[in-house]
Amino acid sequence: MNMKLELVPVPVADIDRAKHFYSQQVGFKLDHDVRPGPTVRVVQLTPPGSGCSIVLSEGLAGLAMPAGSLRGLHLVVADIEQARAELAGRGVAMGDVRDLGGGIKYAGFQDPDGNTWTLQEIPRK
Repeated sequence: MNMKLELVPVPVADIDRAKHFYSQQVGFKLDHDVRPGPTVRVVQLTPPGSGCSIVLSEGLAGLAMPAGSLRGLHLVVADIEQARAELAGRGVAMGDVRDLGGGIKYAGFQDPDGNTWTLQEIPRK
């Protein structure tokens, strides 16, 4: 049996602010921004090169979580210094690169609501 993780809900207080942050500052591709009903909005964005997207939503009870409650989503990059510099250049407040040994490196950031993300570089074999 194959299973693919393809969508992760990210809880935010202001969809427009989060959409701007993820699309303009972090560089995610905007897949769609739809309003299937008068009280429902769904915004889907995908990190470059990823098969998994994030969804920002309102009016969907099944996806309701406190804004800013998501922790530690990882974005795997080939060159953490380059990725960190690119994000910082777009105005994303980045943490320092930490080397945990064995060539595994991390650098964190958070969105305007406090959801946390980690860039991760793993040595190629």
